[in-house]
Amino acid sequence: MSEPFTIHDSPFTMLHFIAIVAPDNINQQVLQWKHYMRDHFKCKVALKSPAHITLIAPFEMPDPLQAEMQELLLPFAAQQQGFPIHLKNFAAFKPRVIYVDVLPGERLNELRTALETTLLQSNRFPIKKEERPFHPHVTIANRDLHTKDFPLAWQHFQQINYEASFTASAIALLHHNGQVWEIAHSFPLNN
Repeated sequence: MSEPFTIHDSPFTMLHFIAIVAPDNINQQVLQWKHYMRDHFKCKVALKSPAHITLIAPFEMPDPLQAEMQELLLPFAAQQQGFPIHLKNFAAFKPRVIYVDVLPGERLNELRTALETTLLQSNRFPIKKEERPFHPHVTIANRDLHTKDFPLAWQHFQQINYEASFTASAIALLHHNGQVWEIAHSFPLNN
């Protein structure tokens, strides 16, 4: 069994997270809403990542460990079946976050739980067990939305009807390049 991971193993770390990245047509629509938030409320943080559903929250990892994580995630993903994801309207974590709501789905919950368990059991990566309940969503505006602006922004999104579906066909490892989040590697599900 390998030794537990410590962040001091390497001087060079990058932020990473694992997600289901939405297909381009949904990303383009979400991007329009992110631009609305930038133009009206100066919200820019959400523009730094593609439209996605976070499975494993951001964590710091030395760059050399990325290859090991890829070796683990490739067979993990290949054992998981693809499944439909349904998006409907908007919701909020008041008063700082507005997002496209993801309708509850057992397959998504199972994938997230299996992924977290696999990563924790490997004992090779700096992943912490998530204590908060899993609440899948696609962020439009987050921590840079001022609380004073929340009511007006929320009123805007409450008036929009939106519905879309896509098939979760891969999970992605994203890393922060110092400016934006980009997909480091994508791992196809068994479709």
